[in-house]
Amino acid sequence: MFTGIVEEIGKIKSFDGRKLVVECKKVLENTQLGDSIAIDGCCQTVVSMTSDSFTADVSSETLSITTFKSFKAGKNVNLERALTPTSRMGGHIVQGHVDGKAKYLGDMTFEIPKELDKYVVYKGSITINGVSLTVAKCQNNTFNVAIIPHTLENTNLKDLKVGEFVNIETDILGRYVEKCLSTKDNAITEDFLKENGFM
Repeated sequence: MFTGIVEEIGKIKSFDGRKLVVECKKVLENTQLGDSIAIDGCCQTVVSMTSDSFTADVSSETLSITTFKSFKAGKNVNLERALTPTSRMGGHIVQGHVDGKAKYLGDMTFEIPKELDKYVVYKGSITINGVSLTVAKCQNNTFNVAIIPHTLENTNLKDLKVGEFVNIETDILGRYVEKCLSTKDNAITEDFLKENGFM
């Protein structure tokens, strides 16, 4: 589990489609083999380390859902170590399980796939490349996020170019609510609404 508060901007050292090597310093402190580090919001397991880098094995599932396919040496990536029980919860609950990609339209506005749009709500939380942000506006499969200068300066969101894709993780709470309400016993039907005074 993560908070969406980026600890460091790392740099891709190499990526052959399977082994991803990331140069960094801060996130290596107290990190051990088997620990999780979110790379642009995607939870990855540390399989080896040096004094200034770590390596992760990237699965085919990760390649199919995230922006990792476009990773090349020299690319800046947002990094965050997994949450510990004593850490402050500065952002929101982030699993590091990317739901899909969104296209950057400029001015912190993104176009999201239709199947994910229902999980994006005004004033709700969303994770973009591992950064916990608040939705400032949303309509017609697009959303805009509020971002302060400090966050922009300390993440790779400042490097975004129009047309580029980012990793998106929607708020997990919305998915649980959807599942609860879509089961047969909890479905919101016309009868349910009548019984509860809504019609």
